[in-house]
Amino acid sequence: MTPIKIAAATLNQTPLDWTGNLNRIIAGIKEAKRLNAEMVCFPELTITGYGSEDLFLSYWYPKKALSQLSLLLPHCQDITVVVGLPIRIQDKVYNTVAVIENAMLKGFVAKQFMAIDGVHYEFRWFTPWLANELIEFEFDGKTYPFGDQTFYIKDIRYGFEICEDAWRGSVRPGYLLCERKVDLIFNPSASHFAMGKTLERKKLIENSSSIFDCYYCYINLLGNESGRMIFDGEIMLAKSGELIARNSLLSYQDVQVMTFELKPEIQEIAPIQSIEEEFVQATSLGLFDYLRKSKSRGFVLSLSGGADSSTVAILVSEMVKRGVAELGLENFLKKSGMNLTVSSSEPIKEIIGQLLTTAYQGTENSSKDTLESARFLAESIGATFYHWNIDEEVASYTGKIEKAIGRKLTWDRDDITLQNIQARTRSPIIWMLANLNNALLLATSNRSEGDVGYTTMDGDTSGSISPIAAVDKYFILQWLRWAEKNLDQPGLALVNSLQPSAELRPLERTQTDEKDLMPYSVIVEIEKLAIRDRRSPQDVYLILLDELDLESTVLKGYIKKFFQLWSRNQWKRERLAPSFHLDEFNVDPKTWCRFPILSGGYVEELEQLDHL
Repeated sequence: MTPIKIAAATLNQTPLDWTGNLNRIIAGIKEAKRLNAEMVCFPELTITGYGSEDLFLSYWYPKKALSQLSLLLPHCQDITVVVGLPIRIQDKVYNTVAVIENAMLKGFVAKQFMAIDGVHYEFRWFTPWLANELIEFEFDGKTYPFGDQTFYIKDIRYGFEICEDAWRGSVRPGYLLCERKVDLIFNPSASHFAMGKTLERKKLIENSSSIFDCYYCYINLLGNESGRMIFDGEIMLAKSGELIARNSLLSYQDVQVMTFELKPEIQEIAPIQSIEEEFVQATSLGLFDYLRKSKSRGFVLSLSGGADSSTVAILVSEMVKRGVAELGLENFLKKSGMNLTVSSSEPIKEIIGQLLTTAYQGTENSSKDTLESARFLAESIGATFYHWNIDEEVASYTGKIEKAIGRKLTWDRDDITLQNIQARTRSPIIWMLANLNNALLLATSNRSEGDVGYTTMDGDTSGSISPIAAVDKYFILQWLRWAEKNLDQPGLALVNSLQPSAELRPLERTQTDEKDLMPYSVIVEIEKLAIRDRRSPQDVYLILLDELDLESTVLKGYIKKFFQLWSRNQWKRERLAPSFHLDEFNVDPKTWCRFPILSGGYVEELEQLDHL
């Protein structure tokens, strides 16, 4: 092959930000030219952003995307550019990439397979293209080839698998491209982040380059584009079954360009991070994008001193630390869109103090340990910290109900009611603080609580965004211990010394989460089988009986409790604040897992457990 330098460019785009999206594409082209690349490929649906949802179904939205393509053409002089956009042909919309060569449009390639599992619902918007089908498409008074085709740059023949196309085994387009003897396959993608997923991609891309005997280049979108999914901006190049180039993920930069020569030698490979590091990288970037794109003025957090709220506080702290480290102090302040000021010798703490306001809302059932844990953590990271007591408000609500029903509420008779009113009473006050600050209220519920409804609606679920709702409590507890040591967060020392507790019952009743539910390590094993793998209660029991060191009757009890609580609490999951997708699965019905609000609750299936 003729020697050539190509580029892959990842972008942080936003639906409906037409000017911003176009300018970022242009910036990527300019950077590729500066680096002497002769070709640059952008990710899937670059012009509009992947997360445009039902806007794709309209007539005007794909039409506007084409008008943006027209505006882009003059910026593609002296370079070949590949850019993604939706195109409507009559009543069908196609997910395509446009190929532009020296400011001249050469044609379009359409995606053949739709992602329809997990967080993806592409069949709602797009029609799959047929292999080997090629038509003429009219655009700006001219006709262009549209469909399944390949192109040349110099003597190098190249083609495309668009995201999901590559994951379809023996029917994927790559096999036809191999028959056509392509030298290079691009995979422009909008592949959602999940902890550990990069290893799956690496294996796919290495195998693809081996099977198809070509260079294989993967380019993913970047950032929290539209609220829930986070894209990691991964770029990889492989040849002959070996990865020869890879970038660092989850950048705070709006545009990242990576160039490489088409030669089999290893060029640049960033290390693959642990899932603990990936979690904090993805969530801190997700929070930063959510903050600036929502044009909010900071965050407010009800800081209980426990694991969940402390995790969220640390993630905001890491958002600032990592953003300043990558962008520099001045650029971080500018990109945040806020009028932040720095005048001290500890700029990170000073910024956090302006961005994050926390409050410990105690009751007579709260312990001194959690108050000190919350105060110590807030002070260690520089967050603004308030402390007040809500017993008066709780007593007011309780007194009104007692007067109405003509009796006193007691813990023996009214346990759940007395617990929930405390959690709910915290919500209006913390919302006031968020409103005063024009800030995002951070919810603190996790995935394990979402599984079993161990959360108070309009209490700890209250919030504008729920950063950790997609990760399980067992992971959070381990991550906090990791973070204390590996992220230099000494403020977590007291948090990590406490047993997780809602602290809603009188202290003498020694309430703990696991006493109320079951061990978090068991919940995560049941949910993987029941929710991720969609197994029946009987299957879950038979599998875990071999895997867990639990007595049969105890295990059956845990499984019954899980499925019963799961079934009756779907209404809670329907009302969760928007959450980031961070793991291989989640329980948000708006993204990954739909379940009927009303159901028979596995009655027959759970009865059958007793006969196993």
